[in-house]
Amino acid sequence: MRLCSVCCNLTAQDPCAVCRDSQRDDKIICVVESVPDLLAVERTREFRGRYHVLHGALSPLDGVGPDQLKLKELLERLSGGAVQEVIVATDPTVEGEATALYLARLVKPLGVRVTRIAQGVPMGGNLEYADHVTLARALAGRREV
Repeated sequence: MRLCSVCCNLTAQDPCAVCRDSQRDDKIICVVESVPDLLAVERTREFRGRYHVLHGALSPLDGVGPDQLKLKELLERLSGGAVQEVIVATDPTVEGEATALYLARLVKPLGVRVTRIAQGVPMGGNLEYADHVTLARALAGRREV
């Protein structure tokens, strides 16, 4: 096993199966923290773009800074000009949010659209048990029915 030379996914064959798939949209990259996160998005069968695995999230208290993440590799991929959108799919934690903000500051000056996955109340959840931050984000991210 090794890292894919394109997206930093774990793979036995380089490039990985996702990067070899010619049916995927090269204009969109979904950035995730870890390989299990990539697999979770893949299980939805909704995303047909490309991925980039950071292998972590910014966490100064744990000694994880930008140099410990696969950010240089992402910026190299964006330098070609083909990518139009980066979807930030980091965890809704303090570290994930810090990473998302950092990524947005890095990527926006390149002229690439930066979006964040929606956050809110999970299916089957009860509003009375949702924390105030989750409920606030669900309200802020509402969409027309």
